[in-house]
Amino acid sequence: MAGALGVGPGVLALLLLWAMALLLVVGLGRAGRARVAAVPVLLGAAALTAALLLFPREGESPAAAGAEEIVDTFLIGRFILLAVTSLVFLGCLFLFLIYHLMEPVYAKPLHSS
Repeated sequence: MAGALGVGPGVLALLLLWAMALLLVVGLGRAGRARVAAVPVLLGAAALTAALLLFPREGESPAAAGAEEIVDTFLIGRFILLAVTSLVFLGCLFLFLIYHLMEPVYAKPLHSS
């Protein structure tokens, strides 16, 4: 099954993953203290890439027409992927809390006349 531009959906998913990671790294690189957070973003993108590359590929022969039961053979892998994405989401939420919501607001000095 070919997706857009003559490549499969897996290649498009990897392209989207690395494009989002690159945008996030560039955005974090422009931030002052949040530059350190660019390293986990790259490591997370690399881990997700490795997980996506280890998905079982579609078989060469078509599936049997009389298959009656559906078995999810990659259930544990899906739970691991869900756990990793949940941890990345919680980490991003924590960084958002620290660097955006809890930014100090300094009082302006009072002028006495």
